[in-house]
Amino acid sequence: MNSPDRYDVSGNIEAEYEPGTSILRNIPRITDQAVLDRLEFEALLRTQEAYYGLIAEDTVITNPVLCEIHGHWMGDIYEWAGRYRTVNLTKGDFRWPPAGRVATNMATFEEGVLRRETPCGGKSLEATARSITIVQAEFLLIHPFRDGNGRLIRLVSNLMALQAGFAPMDYGFEDVVRREAYIAAVRQGYVQDNGPLELIVRDAIRRGEGS
Repeated sequence: MNSPDRYDVSGNIEAEYEPGTSILRNIPRITDQAVLDRLEFEALLRTQEAYYGLIAEDTVITNPVLCEIHGHWMGDIYEWAGRYRTVNLTKGDFRWPPAGRVATNMATFEEGVLRRETPCGGKSLEATARSITIVQAEFLLIHPFRDGNGRLIRLVSNLMALQAGFAPMDYGFEDVVRREAYIAAVRQGYVQDNGPLELIVRDAIRRGEGS
């Protein structure tokens, strides 16, 4: 019997790249990473603006909502947009949970985290930051989509902040030190230490408020 970490990815679009590049196979067949990055960024802005008007104060954010937002964002770029990944992912020496467990992990995430931490209407800044931190940490550990997980959950975090009456968050990522600190804090979350990430999230809410 095959290990749950082993999959035959032959013929799987998620495992394919544009010929002669390290760029994921995409619908417009773009082979320039800078062009692809720009396309994804512009699509993310459009999706962000659309969902700022769709998610109400009392909206419970569920797995179908997450898939819908991901599909709205990347649907014109990747065939697998809006669907849970079917390939295993690693970065350096870190391996995310295998693809075969994503659906089960996300079901647990929805019942145990999303339905408890959303909606954020009426929450204080501190309570909102705590809820956003928990959602981010758990989601990023599961890493349910082939790509775009970090950007997606930060968009969702903005929706949660808006539910609580705050402005969209500002992580200050133009500062390389802040960006690296965020990445390090996410990694701490992988080992159940959410303290550093919560401090960053709280600061991002305050920065978004201009304070």
